Amino acid sequence: MRIDRNSYGTLALVYLICVAIAVAVVLLVPQHWIRGAVIAAMAWVCIWQTAFFRVPKRNHTAGPQEITSVADGKVVILEKVYEPEFFKCDCIQLSVYMNFFDVHANFWPVDGEVTYYRYYPGEHFLAFKPKASEENEHTCVGLRLQNGQEILFKQLAGGFARRIVCYAKDGLAVQGGTQCGIIKFGSRIDMYLPLDAKIRVKVGDLVRACETVLAEL
Repeated sequence: MRIDRNSYGTLALVYLICVAIAVAVVLLVPQHWIRGAVIAAMAWVCIWQTAFFRVPKRNHTAGPQEITSVADGKVVILEKVYEPEFFKCDCIQLSVYMNFFDVHANFWPVDGEVTYYRYYPGEHFLAFKPKASEENEHTCVGLRLQNGQEILFKQLAGGFARRIVCYAKDGLAVQGGTQCGIIKFGSRIDMYLPLDAKIRVKVGDLVRACETVLAEL
């Protein structure tokens, strides 16, 4: 396990704030039980945030046309929609919501090449709401598989997220199961797949990045 390289500063700030709160309580509060409770709470926050920004080692054993999850979380949307930006036709939208306790590192869902990348600043509505897909801060990444088929996924900022990190750039060759970025705090991944994709999950399923196959093209 390692810590995401773009999160060192955020994690250091969390540690600093927790230490400052703990020191202030020790110096200003005479009750030992309050001191102990606050120190324990600050220690828990530090441990939680360290786990939050970790990049776990995962085994990516999917086939060349199997699409794995970009993120850990829960499937919250699975429906036919019109995708106006990349495909410009009807697609299957499959969305995975990450809560505060999920790993927020994101991983390439398949081997291929980045054919499209855009970043959009925006709002910070709660990520499980449908309108977050268009109105929240987000990225759009188009991938061409080795057989020429294409998929699209979006990283969506949530109600508390204020930074999306994405390693995509046009023409970049990517390997499924390697890190493609991170979204800080609650957020969502939207995937757009061809209508003939064979979906392997359903709404409510818990999925793991790199390991859970969402669909087969």
